[in-house]
Amino acid sequence: MILDFGGLRLVDGVPIYLQIIRYVKANIISGRTVNGDEMPSRRVLSALLGVNPNTIQKACRQLEEEGLIVSYAGAKSLISVDERKKQEILKEMGEEEARNFIRLMKAMGLSLEDAVKLLNGLWENTD
Repeated sequence: MILDFGGLRLVDGVPIYLQIIRYVKANIISGRTVNGDEMPSRRVLSALLGVNPNTIQKACRQLEEEGLIVSYAGAKSLISVDERKKQEILKEMGEEEARNFIRLMKAMGLSLEDAVKLLNGLWENTD
């Protein structure tokens, strides 16, 4: 299956290559993307997202360095992920989101106890 980038909505203020990497990682931990899935070609992805091909190349290079894709000369790149890598990504992204939440709660002046109460109240009622 080819990884679908149709759900990626680029936002201002965050480097595009990081948004692409995050999108790939989010698809991996959600199970929508699995080992062996194909990435669109760099040229196709550049056109699809309307971004500079060098930006796509930078994202792919980092994904390769992290061991999440493998690229073959003249062929498409494939997702390369096992359960251990998937768990590493889940931990990395979970910690990042938790840190963002903590920063926001502290900036709003909430105590740890108030933040925990807020989370507990929302946990059961949020999909």
